[in-house]
Amino acid sequence: MAKNTSLYFRIVEGRSLPAKDVSGTSDPYCIVKVDNEVVARTATVWKNLNPFWGEEYTLHLPMGFHSISFYVMDEDTIGHDDVIGKINLSKDAIGAQAKGLDNWLNLTRVVPDEEVQGEIHLSLELLKDAQRIGLRCHFIEARDLAPRDISGTSDPFARILFKRHSAETSIIKKTRYPHWGETLELELEPEDLSEEGTVTVEVWDWDMVGKNDFLGKVEIPFSCLHKTPLLQGWFRLLPLGNNEDDAGGKLGALRLKVRLVEDRILPSVYYQPLIDMLVETVISPSEVEDSSPLTMLEEVTTVESRQEVAMTLVKIYLGQGLVVPFLDYLNTRQVNQTSDPNTLFRSNSLASKAMEQFMKAVGMLYLHEVLKPIINRIFEEKKYIELDPCKIDLNRTRRISFKGAVSEAELRESSIEMLQGYLSGIVESIVGSVDQCPPVMRVVFKQLHKRVEEQFPEPQNEDVKYLAISGFFFLRFFAPAILTPKLFQIRDQHADTRTSRTLLLLAKAVQSVGNLGLQLGHGKEQWMEPLHPMILCSVASVKDFLDKLIDIDHNSVSEVPQRAVFLPSIVLKEGYLQKHKPEGPLLLSRFAFKKRYFWLSSEMLSYAKTPDPWQTRSSILIQCVCAVERVDENAFQQQHVMQVVTQDNGGQTHTMYIQCKNVNELNQWLSAVRKASIYNDRMLPSYHPGAYRSSKWTCCLQADRNTLGCSRTHSAVTLGDWSDPLDPDAETQTIYNQLLQGRDKLRKQYLEAEFGTTDEGARSFNTGLLPDGAQGRKDLLKPRQAAATRLLGVVLDLEQAHATFQRQEREEASLILSP
Repeated sequence: MAKNTSLYFRIVEGRSLPAKDVSGTSDPYCIVKVDNEVVARTATVWKNLNPFWGEEYTLHLPMGFHSISFYVMDEDTIGHDDVIGKINLSKDAIGAQAKGLDNWLNLTRVVPDEEVQGEIHLSLELLKDAQRIGLRCHFIEARDLAPRDISGTSDPFARILFKRHSAETSIIKKTRYPHWGETLELELEPEDLSEEGTVTVEVWDWDMVGKNDFLGKVEIPFSCLHKTPLLQGWFRLLPLGNNEDDAGGKLGALRLKVRLVEDRILPSVYYQPLIDMLVETVISPSEVEDSSPLTMLEEVTTVESRQEVAMTLVKIYLGQGLVVPFLDYLNTRQVNQTSDPNTLFRSNSLASKAMEQFMKAVGMLYLHEVLKPIINRIFEEKKYIELDPCKIDLNRTRRISFKGAVSEAELRESSIEMLQGYLSGIVESIVGSVDQCPPVMRVVFKQLHKRVEEQFPEPQNEDVKYLAISGFFFLRFFAPAILTPKLFQIRDQHADTRTSRTLLLLAKAVQSVGNLGLQLGHGKEQWMEPLHPMILCSVASVKDFLDKLIDIDHNSVSEVPQRAVFLPSIVLKEGYLQKHKPEGPLLLSRFAFKKRYFWLSSEMLSYAKTPDPWQTRSSILIQCVCAVERVDENAFQQQHVMQVVTQDNGGQTHTMYIQCKNVNELNQWLSAVRKASIYNDRMLPSYHPGAYRSSKWTCCLQADRNTLGCSRTHSAVTLGDWSDPLDPDAETQTIYNQLLQGRDKLRKQYLEAEFGTTDEGARSFNTGLLPDGAQGRKDLLKPRQAAATRLLGVVLDLEQAHATFQRQEREEASLILSP
């Protein structure tokens, strides 16, 4: 049974941050570390002490973790960025919150002695014989130590302390992965043998000038050595002590949302009954609308979890090749329950959320293709645009007028002209994108159009069938991406204040276009009126576009199940990166990387000088990848470098080094290549974070090029995003968790009022039995009660399967620990 850990975190906003710049403001951004490894960096919000980020991430950590830290930094164009403060959350603290953490948390000071990381490999033995009493410690090695020197390394040595006794290893210079291979012994007196006291192992960074820097410690109660005379293994290094101080809120605060989900994933066969019920729901829909598993699932799903449930269901049905009938089932149910066309899909129902998540899952590349050119242009031009008279600031425009200061009328006129140009470009790009739109999305919209037309056939409701599609297409897909392109990965950074205002005005206009101009003049923002004629002129072309969009043969679009991996033909990721040349070690590091265009598919990682099709491509097979890891900065004196290690048929390994432009791009490429190679059977357990140069590894300083890696690989650590490969078992486990949490509500609503059915009763139904008092009434069960009984029986079977596997795990663990 596989274990899966998912960590979701959203960095919402900050408040009351201290000013770090002479201007009296700061330029804050956040760095996120999981166990001291940087996994994300937010965009910088310039000149703001109350920044809003709204950035969210999902990190998959099958191996677990210890803590997550959020550092707030002030970006400086000259010199090093300033540290404002941090928030550290342990895994236990997050896990204690069943629904996750959603709070304002005060920033604490960053104390160097608390910023420790890494592990130490040692054995500790208590010696007791007739000749001597002693404590022997064999210092083998350490890994992932904190860098304390300007070179990005440390000069570590280790020390063992017990009561008044101590001893130190030698110093290994310029490495975060020292190999000592030294044995130290402390001679003890008989009175030292009491079980009281603690054996402490400390690791320090030696400095020629000034005091040594603390790198971490391990504390082992002496009583443990009495029970187990020989202890050996890897031990996590801990800080000096918990001296965190929130400074009374003087450093400001962050609003964070953090949620931990730890699941045990059963073998696929255990989820098949639930999958069968979900498939059956959309293939053979029940005549009774409230008797399907999807209906019951929606009833027990909270508003907070509905988006996650919707995304999970979309992935499950994509994996089954049934996403079209799934969405058609939800949309038909929603349409049939709506009597007033003005309220159609206005709520955050499961149907609405599922459509949103479906468009993200299958249409993000299409969205980028349509919007990216015009969004990039807006960011580059940085025009000052404003229509609201209350917000016009004449001092913010850079326009030079020989007639004197720019008037409000002139500014408004130029803003209208620029907005019309941008809006025209957006609308033309969208309405000209019929052939670019994914066929499966077009079929879903065709089905939606049909259901709405059947429900509202009256002439006065002629526009409703268009509004149903445009409500999703324009209002819930394109407009949000225009408003915040960073959150849709169209841009790497948030917009500055000026550009952000332009995007807001354009998003409002695109929403009006999506509403077919029907609400123009009814809102409070009458200053948008100069754009109304253009919006109204776009209505005809939008309707024509929607007609063409749904003009597709349903039968010509086959849904191919995508189980676990992507189809070979799909390019998962592409873009320019810097590739290390084979002769790199002979060159200065800044000349050793050459710009290349990379493509990643489920079969190949390819690159060429340019993306032009005539360029000769070099490729490596994904099936040969055995490690995808970060590279230490000191390896090439370069930041954001990753390595892809491959193994040929002869067992020889080869390493390609690739530099990304920032930490987020680095993490995205690491994650993408890891996902593509996650099922390879030759993944390495360890790797070298450095490079082999000058006849030694820059990380651990070992001379043997073929020596085992000095750090653990992280092949299963990935970022969750819209392009994730499908994992049906993990996704079905998520649905099971939701049903398990809502089991009591389902039982009370569907069964107890009629039969007083218990969980055993639900399970009995699957075996042809009913609880006492209902044996002769099986045929009298209403369809909704029969469906609920069957569903609860499936949930009970899964619960019992989990309990069985957990019991087996405990028994196996006890056998390993027993002498």
